[in-house]
Amino acid sequence: MCKTLGAVCLGLSMVWSAPAAFALADVIETPARPTDLAPERLLNDVTKAGDRIVAVGERGHIIYSDDEGQSWTQSDVPVSVTLTGVDFGSDTQGWAVGHSGVILHSEDAGETWKLQLTGVQALEIAIQTKEDQAAAMEERIEAAPEAEKGDLEWALDDILFTMENMQSDLDIGPVNPLLDVWFENDNHGFVVGAYGMILRTTDGGESWQDWAPRIDNATNFHLNGVTQITGGALVVVGESGQIHVSVDGGQTWERRESPYEGSLFGVIGTGQVNEILAFGLRGNMLFSSDLGKTWRVVPSTADATLNDGTVVDDGRIILVGNGGVVLTSSNGAESFREYFRSDREGVMSVVPVSGTGLLIVGEGGATITDARGKNLQ
Repeated sequence: MCKTLGAVCLGLSMVWSAPAAFALADVIETPARPTDLAPERLLNDVTKAGDRIVAVGERGHIIYSDDEGQSWTQSDVPVSVTLTGVDFGSDTQGWAVGHSGVILHSEDAGETWKLQLTGVQALEIAIQTKEDQAAAMEERIEAAPEAEKGDLEWALDDILFTMENMQSDLDIGPVNPLLDVWFENDNHGFVVGAYGMILRTTDGGESWQDWAPRIDNATNFHLNGVTQITGGALVVVGESGQIHVSVDGGQTWERRESPYEGSLFGVIGTGQVNEILAFGLRGNMLFSSDLGKTWRVVPSTADATLNDGTVVDDGRIILVGNGGVVLTSSNGAESFREYFRSDREGVMSVVPVSGTGLLIVGEGGATITDARGKNLQ
């Protein structure tokens, strides 16, 4: 699985040969092939568009169900890259993201999709930001007292170095993946991804702005997840224990101190105002009741990387991860009950269905389970 840039997925921008770059261009230009096996293949994320369930996965597969996963229809998708995230701002308007920096948009609850942005275009947006920063720094150096010029020149060198690396990536092709997407409504949304990528739109993706300079992430660690919690705050998590919180709709962000320095792959709200549950490598879970100002490490013996989670209407918190692990809390994330599915296949995402059931997606495709994660069919 390669949704969250694990060890096998690091260094993408360093290893692609010219033929590989052409192959990447091909998969961006090649529509996903129709196949009856799409619901049984790797799926990386699942969400709801009204009463419809929509899931995304490998080879550009997007599938949707109007009967809570009993049957599936494959969507019309213009790319065949691995897709990593999907979210809907309303019952009909949805966005999906994936490898090669693609952003897809649907206006019909996921039945058909159009390519909205590629990794090349995302890089061009980021390079323009660096060019603007370099020009502004040169003006500061010109006007600064002699004693301050040295530090400013070092800062300029850092900007130029980063810009050169981006130009190199641009020469290779669209190799850097986007990893998650969140939309507030039909207009306002964020996407996050590898090497510190974060883009914002306020017009439904007609245009995107590079938001990376507003995040305290000077080393460009991967940003793996973005969500909105109860109370309205936005939260981004990523590599090296990164946790960033915005209380003004994403205009400004504050980095929170994290008690865990490993990778965090997902974040959800608990349903209670200002509560955050972040999770990731080796089953680490962090809980905060005050927008990340303080944290409590949630105990777990599962020791399996956690990928995603959801909150059920009855208050249960469900987390899913590698090795078929499904964790359930009925006490507000004080503790979790562990269940390992018999197939031990990785679970990437989950949504609740009628009653107490769950629909999980992952290495084994889409599966309906009972409340603890055991197959119903």
